[in-house]
Amino acid sequence: MRALRPLRDRDFRLLWSGLAVSLVGDGVWLVALAWQVIELGGGPLQLSLVTTLFGVGLVTCILFAGVVADRVPRRRIMVTADVARGVSTLALGALALTGTLELWHLAVGAVVIGSAEAFFVPAFTALVPQLVPPDQLLASNGLEGVIRPLALQSAGPALGGLLVAVASPGAAMLLNAATYAISVACLMAMRSVPLPGDAVKAASGIRPVLAEMAEGARYVRSQRWLWGTLVFAMVTILFLLGPIEVLLPFLVRDETGGGSAEYGLLLAAYGIASATGALIVSSRPFPRRYLTAILLLWGLGTAPLAILGFLDHLWAMAVVLVVVGLLDSGGQVIWGTLLQRRVPPRLQGRIASLDWFVSLALMPISMALAGPAGELFGVTAVFVATGVVAAVAGVGFLFGLGLRRDELEHPLIDEPAAA
Repeated sequence: MRALRPLRDRDFRLLWSGLAVSLVGDGVWLVALAWQVIELGGGPLQLSLVTTLFGVGLVTCILFAGVVADRVPRRRIMVTADVARGVSTLALGALALTGTLELWHLAVGAVVIGSAEAFFVPAFTALVPQLVPPDQLLASNGLEGVIRPLALQSAGPALGGLLVAVASPGAAMLLNAATYAISVACLMAMRSVPLPGDAVKAASGIRPVLAEMAEGARYVRSQRWLWGTLVFAMVTILFLLGPIEVLLPFLVRDETGGGSAEYGLLLAAYGIASATGALIVSSRPFPRRYLTAILLLWGLGTAPLAILGFLDHLWAMAVVLVVVGLLDSGGQVIWGTLLQRRVPPRLQGRIASLDWFVSLALMPISMALAGPAGELFGVTAVFVATGVVAAVAGVGFLFGLGLRRDELEHPLIDEPAAA
């Protein structure tokens, strides 16, 4: 099966296995953190503070981490990041079990864990093309797209909820620390993977970090397909994430009479659909018109959200989210593969970090605007705007920037001989 072909490689199999286990741990952490804050007497404000500090650590370090990923062997960076996350969660779990944990411990731990995550992500993205041939990159990204929602949004939270219920949040934190230890073991079992040749030459000289960031920015400006797709992603994130995270729970309550269980069911449906979409796309050859596929999957795939506010049955809402999850994850798999195939190896860490920075920087803005927009215009109107703007922007960027011509001028043939 094409989608499973990268798992034949021992090193990629170890990398993917470690990621899968650690993502389950991340899902456990989400539940453990929330209930630990509650046990300490905190409320939504305190939980928001801790999760925000995680985002601060992530956003603050992500661009610098991209530079490091292009100068230091990527496996070494990932091991260091997992050790930092494992030690932090181990310390927090031990403090919780001994009854000495305080809210400020969680705040500091969140910053450390978020910062370590910032270094792990671009290193992982840049390491994958060094392990598998170009014709298997789509499948390898599909495997990540399958395991991420299943582990982080389904298996991890379910396991975390069970462990918190039968034991304590501290025990769940220790389990999370154990998953990082397993990830480190998998990474250490891999062969040593040196930097690509052009990255070694770039790293041999002593260059200021800002100069290397500027080099990455110049590359983005010189590539219309890259900056055009990033700008479109910014528009989509701004209009999409806030309504889904902030307004969907109220839509479920007001239109269907449902509660947290029904809301969780919708999120589970979205997560399973995302995994399925990633599997379907990774089972196919890399599309010849890859930019067309990405922009239409992201743009027109978001259009069904325009009718979400008019629905009053939970099953109908679930159908909409399944469609959106299928198409969005398919576009994500193609996009990640495109970065790995068109961006020069020596720049892949920086471009991957920029991609994440764009997403993370706009996430809190989208969530901050969604609530007031829902109050001012109504929840239904906001979802209509979300679907329409994303669809129009996708088609507009595709034809307005001449990206259809660009993808034909830079074909990425999905055959081993093209490597």
